[in-house]
Amino acid sequence: MNVFRLIGDLMHLLSIFIILGKMLKQRSCAGLSLKSQLLYAVVFTTRYIDLLYYFVSIYNTLMKLFFLLSSYHIVFLMRYRFRTSYDQKNDTFRVRYLISLCLVLAFCFHSDWFNLVEFLWTFSEFLEAVTILPQLFLLQRFVRIFVVHPVRTGGAETLTSHYLFALGAYRGFYLLNWVWRFIAEGKTNWISWIAGTIQTLLYADFFYFYLTKVVQGKKLTLPS
Repeated sequence: MNVFRLIGDLMHLLSIFIILGKMLKQRSCAGLSLKSQLLYAVVFTTRYIDLLYYFVSIYNTLMKLFFLLSSYHIVFLMRYRFRTSYDQKNDTFRVRYLISLCLVLAFCFHSDWFNLVEFLWTFSEFLEAVTILPQLFLLQRFVRIFVVHPVRTGGAETLTSHYLFALGAYRGFYLLNWVWRFIAEGKTNWISWIAGTIQTLLYADFFYFYLTKVVQGKKLTLPS
């Protein structure tokens, strides 16, 4: 394992600690998209089926279990424990179109037509690339509410921004990991490359506004 993947994994862990810490400390899930979190649960469920029969290392197994179980724990907290603070009215992104598109892409491009696990892994790669869209969509609306009612949001948009930055950094470092593995080991997986690039590009505008606004202590504003 190279340093880029290690940093990527640590950023992924940080994003989960941020979102869990936010909910448990504020007793609220305001500003978070349940639809994005449900999609992440689907991503990790379909990707980590190999936990049932394939062992790589203790590190690999523990990380997979943590990402899988924490995704369901976050969904549980949002759906039940802190459901009164969930902004269902504005969390309206139509995720069925994302799922349908990713199923079609997985069907067309998975490498082994007779391997269900390979199909599900390919589906999870494409789905993770767009899973953040409902959260970005909700954050855009949430920031507008913050401008009018700053007390109501309680600064949740800043914590949500930190969470999104950590997630975006995780994918960015994984891109560097794939580049390193191509140079050093001659290994490549074009599905991961394409999906990771798309996902990183989706964060491009957010990264700019995060670095120019949030890091400098200014109010976050996103393009319409």
